[in-house]
Amino acid sequence: MTGSTIRFPGRLLVATLAAMAASLLLAVPAHAALRVLACEPEWGALAQELGGRHVDVSVATSALQDPHQIQAKPSLIARARNADLVVCTGAELEIGWLPVLLQQSGNAKVQAGQPGNFAAADVVTRLDVPTVLDRSQGDVHAAGNPHIQTDPRNIALVAQALGARLRQIDPAHAADYARAQADFMNRWRQAMSRWATQAAPLKGQSVVSQHKAFVYLYDWLGLKEVAVLEPRPGVEPTVSHLQKVLATVKSSPARMVLYAAYQDPRPSDWLSRNAGVTAVKIPFTVGGSDGSKDLFGLFDDTLARLLAATPTSR
Repeated sequence: MTGSTIRFPGRLLVATLAAMAASLLLAVPAHAALRVLACEPEWGALAQELGGRHVDVSVATSALQDPHQIQAKPSLIARARNADLVVCTGAELEIGWLPVLLQQSGNAKVQAGQPGNFAAADVVTRLDVPTVLDRSQGDVHAAGNPHIQTDPRNIALVAQALGARLRQIDPAHAADYARAQADFMNRWRQAMSRWATQAAPLKGQSVVSQHKAFVYLYDWLGLKEVAVLEPRPGVEPTVSHLQKVLATVKSSPARMVLYAAYQDPRPSDWLSRNAGVTAVKIPFTVGGSDGSKDLFGLFDDTLARLLAATPTSR
């Protein structure tokens, strides 16, 4: 009809516009986030800090699980199969399950020696490296004590190396990773300065450990370990061994006994009752307590718990 205006019914117009918008979205490739599988919560939290919106992070374990004792279940194998980057502690912490997980995943990108395989312990100075390897001594790690995450100085070293690895694997977003790393390191240095000041009353305090899990924490804070409740790493304490530890504590008094959030507290509680020392549950990793929801909270809460057990801090 000459001179007339074609009009669309309201619903038809909305549907047409929606279809046009959808076609435009399909024409622009969606950004696929880098898939990161972290073996432990601390490395999942760090990967998220450094990767931001460019990473999709999943974590193989929780703070209430013993990282030594994990099963390579089908759901975990599926996550490893789809991962672009696997971030673990290394130093044999995951020796009982990670090799099986990687092998069964069939993912060539994340095998040992590949850029998609990152071991945090490789970039720090490891403590408790045995001079003689004797498996009869329990859960002894030939590469040294793997519990590196209890020292914030180690977190800083790992952050630098992990940031570089993200840039290597995903160079298209290297500038964003660099900015995120610089921001994290600035906040982390400020936090470490604050923690050093807060922790001053802890230096020189004598402590007992339930498991040989806190050597890096002690090295950072200047705490002195006088006894360990486990007779050998990973071996539950017997009554006779607990009695020996009690005798040691009576001759060399300790201020507190430390255990990780995932551990059975009964041995530490026993020593607390019989030796009059304070049992302190350490979150050990992100999520180990209500106050440790991220890496900063992990050390805030750890120090708060240690200081609460130190009379000079009251």
